[in-house]
Amino acid sequence: MIVLLPPSETKRTEGDGPPLQLDALSCPELTPMRATLIDELVALAADRPACRAALGLSAKQDAEIDRNAELRTAATLPAIRRYTGVLYDALDIESLRGSAAARARERLFVGSALFGLLRADDPIPAYRLSATSKLPGQPTLAARWRPLLEPALAQLAESQLVVDLRSGSYASLGRVDDAVRVDVVSEDADGTRKVVTHFNKAHKGRLARVLAASRAEPDSAAAVATIARRAGMRVERQGDDLTVVVPA
Repeated sequence: MIVLLPPSETKRTEGDGPPLQLDALSCPELTPMRATLIDELVALAADRPACRAALGLSAKQDAEIDRNAELRTAATLPAIRRYTGVLYDALDIESLRGSAAARARERLFVGSALFGLLRADDPIPAYRLSATSKLPGQPTLAARWRPLLEPALAQLAESQLVVDLRSGSYASLGRVDDAVRVDVVSEDADGTRKVVTHFNKAHKGRLARVLAASRAEPDSAAAVATIARRAGMRVERQGDDLTVVVPA
């Protein structure tokens, strides 16, 4: 099983690994696009107004531009430790131990606007590039990544079930046929349901933790739902689509 996570805009800024080595990352077929995007971001960082406009930043966020300027020289961290925020706090990868930690690092992947697809332990620097960013004079990131990323994802999905927890903008970079997709809704006492927005990532992070550490090897949406239910989650299934239901 593969659990495909979204990245986060917030990232740890420190690092204890060597500078980025693209040939050390998984999915080497994505290396040319990774290198191209890095070159574009480094060059763009020299023009702060243009960089702010392309990346949706304010002047108070110029430190993000500085990090992009240093993409090829900055220290790295494993991707699963680089990303922070609500989902990754709920996942809490560093609290897993032994075989559970090993399974998690094998199963967890991250979709990235800069790197396309990363395994949990792929070493990367801090950066700023979102799926909706539009680099000057270039097509959208979805148009650039889709022809490369969809074949890479399809190859992974040939032998393993993919549970896709990405948001819509990141899913648009590369779709996965037959993936298990997950929504989160809240339910009032009277049965009224609403799509969860603020805590959506937290619930997906908890589900990712349960799936990543499980001894089971699910091969269907029904099996994924069973694992989640055994962990105390309320999950409904319709085909390959799962809905996590939480109290309002």
